[in-house]
Amino acid sequence: MANPYLDHHLALLAHLRSILVALREAEQVPEENHALFVERFDELMSELPRDPEGSQYLGQDLISQVFHRYPQIAHLVPRDLLWFFGGDCLHFMPDEEIDMFQRLDERRYEAEENGKPFDWNQEKQLLALPTEGNKH
Repeated sequence: MANPYLDHHLALLAHLRSILVALREAEQVPEENHALFVERFDELMSELPRDPEGSQYLGQDLISQVFHRYPQIAHLVPRDLLWFFGGDCLHFMPDEEIDMFQRLDERRYEAEENGKPFDWNQEKQLLALPTEGNKH
């Protein structure tokens, strides 16, 4: 069965992987350690569809390592991946962002319970809109 939520995050991982490969091609990182890191990243991408829950710790570890190993691309890490893997990854998110993702997950679970479709990106955009009280 297709899982749009998982597919969305796999696509984000593929995007992040392409950024990691570009770092190597631009010779901005030492090759030996970087190649091993990308291998582990590939392992995560192949294991995640088979065992989403079992892959959580590897995902947390790798995403956290991106921030420590490659601070020059930390701003390019999709925020959705931080939420998706949780754990230590949440340390890289401000409280307001965590609150937004919690609300987003609540909406997703509600839609799933009611058998309704859920567009993660559309809902995220709606939640990110400023409310009446936040206007300047």
